[in-house]
Amino acid sequence: KLGAPLCIVIMSISEVELKKHNKENDAWILVNNKIYNVTNFLNDHPGGKNIILKNSGKDATNNFTAIHSLDLLNNLPETVKYIGESSNKKDTLKQKFEEEKRKIEEKRKALNLDLDNIINVYDVEELAKKIMTPNGWAYYSSGADDEITLRENHFAFQRIWLRPRVLVDVSKIDLSSKILGYNTSVPLYITSTALGKLSDPEGEIGLAKACNKEDIIQLIPTLSSCTMKEITDARAENRTQFFQLYVNQDRNVTKNIIKMAEEYGCKALFVTVDAPCLGKREKDMRHKFTAEAPDMGKKVNGDNIEKNRNQGTAKSISSFIDPSLNWNDLEWIRSVTDLPIVLKGIQCAEDALLALHHGVQGIVISNHGGRQLDCARSAIEILAEVMDALNSVNGKDKMEVYIDGGIRRGSDIYKALALGAKAVGVGRPMIYGLAAFGVPGVQKVIQILKEELEMTMRLMGTTSIDQITPRSLILRNISDHFVPSPVDHLSNSVYIPIKKIQSKL
Repeated sequence: KLGAPLCIVIMSISEVELKKHNKENDAWILVNNKIYNVTNFLNDHPGGKNIILKNSGKDATNNFTAIHSLDLLNNLPETVKYIGESSNKKDTLKQKFEEEKRKIEEKRKALNLDLDNIINVYDVEELAKKIMTPNGWAYYSSGADDEITLRENHFAFQRIWLRPRVLVDVSKIDLSSKILGYNTSVPLYITSTALGKLSDPEGEIGLAKACNKEDIIQLIPTLSSCTMKEITDARAENRTQFFQLYVNQDRNVTKNIIKMAEEYGCKALFVTVDAPCLGKREKDMRHKFTAEAPDMGKKVNGDNIEKNRNQGTAKSISSFIDPSLNWNDLEWIRSVTDLPIVLKGIQCAEDALLALHHGVQGIVISNHGGRQLDCARSAIEILAEVMDALNSVNGKDKMEVYIDGGIRRGSDIYKALALGAKAVGVGRPMIYGLAAFGVPGVQKVIQILKEELEMTMRLMGTTSIDQITPRSLILRNISDHFVPSPVDHLSNSVYIPIKKIQSKL
């Protein structure tokens, strides 16, 4: 009747009924006690239909949450239909968490790990390799193509030499700074790294806890393993989180995500602009290819008419990203939020000047951790070019500049700050610390970088962040990519080269 309360009936579906729907023309899956009809979504799934069919008629919660946040269930495509709830409700997520935690603790115990023995970030990377699953390690460690840029990100710092000053009172060193006006104990933030649970069951929640303890800022990824609410609920009072945004082809989905970030207290929006498509990450692809036979599709005259979509974890979770994103879209983003906007993925002076012209509050100079375009320049090399361009138009103080990629030492942070960066983002080392020791491992990585930065500042004769200037650097070789340089034994010892295809003959 008109005016009567609306009554919504939710179907209760038994496990026996669910099992019946396990075919290509009739596929249901159960995720977190809710049942969905995915029949019409099979051919659209970025990871291929085989993985869905493998889980159809079953509880797919564990496999789903391994590479997806439950937030994704709030923005499902129209081809996925909600059917009802399981009549046999289970706390699958809690069971999975406890089981995964038990497994990883057993691995750590078997390796007899001692946090006190960790003296640099390469130590945690070496241990993370032994603890993470092959799938997780392949996802995080992979770079694009021949991984030249992946390695160049680090090696470029070694082409910058330092000019120390002496006889300065350096008895007290102040590392504190601000990012977009928000306090941080050091000009360093944990940058967005997707799928945190591939390293530890706590995932991005663990990173948030470490940020709380070390008083630094966390950049929450769009493609997190945990829900945005879970991550922001883990934020301590007087701590700050920003949100990294991939712009969805469906602008309503993007708007909803932005509003959610606002609601949960994120203080800035970092819009990723360097990913109109994903790079060819062969370690990730090779593992996916060997772990599960790809769906090659039907053939006509020997040619595949369906493209192989089983191209690694990265591509399986990112097909929604809008390749049409352009400068004109900044006006739309600004129309739906009052949050400060930072463009993540700037790689040349021209685009930095365009960002300044469009009035954004900041840019991140980044090549996506060497995971997009191989032979793209390192962030530290681009930073020198960008700061020269900004200084030429008196734009240095009108827009904050950050960099990420390749930072493994406190001296790397010093060099970035000296060139004009306001702060640096660090990703992989934090994930490796989480894998090796959990939250204490992330704290250890942050503490090492803090201690090394403090030592560098003391030896350079600088007592606070604002005293670090370009005058302290020698930059003449920064753009010379083939000059002789010292062998970095630590970096080389943990780097695993891409392997060729293995023959079964």
